[in-house]
Amino acid sequence: MNYCEENKIEKIICCGDLASDETLEFMADNFGGEIFYTFGNMDNDQLREFHNLEEYKNIKLFRDFGEVEIAGKKIAFVHFPDKAKKLAETGKYNFVFYGHTHKPWTETIETRDRQYIFNCTMLNPGNVAGEIYLPTFAVWDLKDDNFSLVKVHDLK
Repeated sequence: MNYCEENKIEKIICCGDLASDETLEFMADNFGGEIFYTFGNMDNDQLREFHNLEEYKNIKLFRDFGEVEIAGKKIAFVHFPDKAKKLAETGKYNFVFYGHTHKPWTETIETRDRQYIFNCTMLNPGNVAGEIYLPTFAVWDLKDDNFSLVKVHDLK
């Protein structure tokens, strides 16, 4: 978590598959900012029944998908890409984050109604475990709304 401290990361959004409550507890113990978490298909029942929320005030759990507002931007996050696309198509969000495929990916979803065109950035930050693809995570620069992909193996 030194990377987070050194780079002044204030929030973590995790799109599932931590697999165990121990991993979530480790994150909460070692990261002082807010952690937003939605469940994935590889999360065990013990994590889904996480009982230590009162102990870890920096964790906010979302069962199906999460919604937060950061820096005036509306964000949804979910595990599965098909649900992410449906959320992006609502025109309600600036960004929708998802996981499941483990493949780092970004695309813009354009939605139109009678008067407006809405653009939503969908982003999969990859996975830090190195499952299928090299371990990565994404960092959002709030000043310019750019995302950078960080390769875990490149960190010192």
